[in-house]
Amino acid sequence: MKITVIGTGYVGLVQGVILSEFGHKVVCLDIDERKIENLKKGILPIYEPGLKDILDRNVAEGRLQFTTNKEYALENSEVIFIAVGTPPAEDGSADLTYVLDCAKDIGKNIKDYVVVVNKSTVPVGTGDLVEETIENELVKRTLNLEFDVVSNPEFLREGKAVNDCLRPDRVVVGTESKKAQVIMKKIYDVLYINKTPFVFTNRRTSEMIKYASNAFLAVKISFINEIALLAEKVGANTQEIATAMGMDGRISPKFLHCGPGYGGSCFPKDTAAIVEIGKEYGEDMSVIAAAISANEKQKQKMVEKIVREMNGISGKTICVLGLSFKPDTDDVRDAPSIDIIKGLIENGANIKAYCPKGIKEAKWRLEAYNNKIKYCKDEESSTQDAEAIVLMTEWNQFRGINLEELKNRMKDNFYFDLRNVHTKNCKVRSLFKYYPVGQK
Repeated sequence: MKITVIGTGYVGLVQGVILSEFGHKVVCLDIDERKIENLKKGILPIYEPGLKDILDRNVAEGRLQFTTNKEYALENSEVIFIAVGTPPAEDGSADLTYVLDCAKDIGKNIKDYVVVVNKSTVPVGTGDLVEETIENELVKRTLNLEFDVVSNPEFLREGKAVNDCLRPDRVVVGTESKKAQVIMKKIYDVLYINKTPFVFTNRRTSEMIKYASNAFLAVKISFINEIALLAEKVGANTQEIATAMGMDGRISPKFLHCGPGYGGSCFPKDTAAIVEIGKEYGEDMSVIAAAISANEKQKQKMVEKIVREMNGISGKTICVLGLSFKPDTDDVRDAPSIDIIKGLIENGANIKAYCPKGIKEAKWRLEAYNNKIKYCKDEESSTQDAEAIVLMTEWNQFRGINLEELKNRMKDNFYFDLRNVHTKNCKVRSLFKYYPVGQK
């Protein structure tokens, strides 16, 4: 099928590349000329394991193109995916400016029946707004064209997005149109044949599924983090608590890992958005709101713990290992590292930081604090003469770090393992003043 994907950010680029891998003719459209020129050269704007190889192969085989030409991309498409950002507004609600701009462009350029697919994470009722916006543009053109708007939310995990597209847990499609449903099955024919579970529902239910899924996972993380805070005080072990809880089939072990709090492009934004949706409809989303508050508290508790155990940190050098919100991504959006580093600096610390992929983005997100931060080329230089290590992100290379050499490079031997990477290493407690999360 002839498919256009509008937006070459995280979701749009991965979706477009994988759709071309499924055998479709895909055009990725973006207004950012520099980004498109780089993509034509095989230069990706994001770090995502495995994506470049698939992109290069499909470009070479003629199934994948990149353009800034809206008319070329939209007028001959059979299916158009909207995969642009929905950043949070000041009140936490989703800003639909980019989505509705796409809808206007679609209405101005289509010449025949198309299925318009909302891939962006959008509030309930956005499909209606997109439909209305396209119809208004068609009226201006005095055209009476048939089209359908479908909700097809993404469930990609950064660092594992390629696999999540190729082998998803489920595909959710929201539409009342049988014609559009048939076309969506054809788009995902590879997955349909392979018995991937499909959920066909109405558009508003589909839009709600995305928010409900992310909100539940955020609640689960905040829950185990609050248990961890209590476990430290009563002398319990949160990892063992989580293991035992996870053996209950009603609970499952996933997302029961305590740490410094959640971050990234989805959980903070989507939890805030669903709380605002609740306000709009007169429903207090108290559980989700509490999870948001607990997540903010968790980051502050990590700062307080470091300050307390080091008997103050003014003038001391602290090494932060990992800046991205999770391993295998360069994404630092709302990462716990940002707020924790700010908190440490505000308490007088000097920071040395290293991350395999997150330094470039962290530099501009922490621009106001950069006079107190030294960004290092590797973990060796970042830990040299540090008085404390704060392991923030569980990159694999940090799991295998030589602890004896690490201690010898340090000025003091405080080690705050915020991801519990080394809790089972019998050497760590003899070498360091070691502080994991959720246990003594």
